[in-house]
Amino acid sequence: MKKSHRPETKVKNPEPKFDSPDWVIWAAWADRITFEDIKKRTGKSESDVIKIMRKNLKPSSFKLWRKRAKNQSIKHRKKFENSRKEIRRKINKNDYI
Repeated sequence: MKKSHRPETKVKNPEPKFDSPDWVIWAAWADRITFEDIKKRTGKSESDVIKIMRKNLKPSSFKLWRKRAKNQSIKHRKKFENSRKEIRRKINKNDYI
């Protein structure tokens, strides 16, 4: 393989290979990847992802992740879209006051 002359950027948490179970864990922790995106790419539903996370994380880490995923509207596309609509309504309402 020919070496590139471009420098390689080091990332704190690089994306693992797609075909490994680590990818599902990485995607579940990522804020901008929804459960719908995970299902589209891997075929695993939200409950499957929860089972994988429970099996592979320490209990305290799983609790932190579950709390974070449950409270974050961005992990669920519909909640995210509804929260964006609500923000826009508030902004538009304040423009006229």
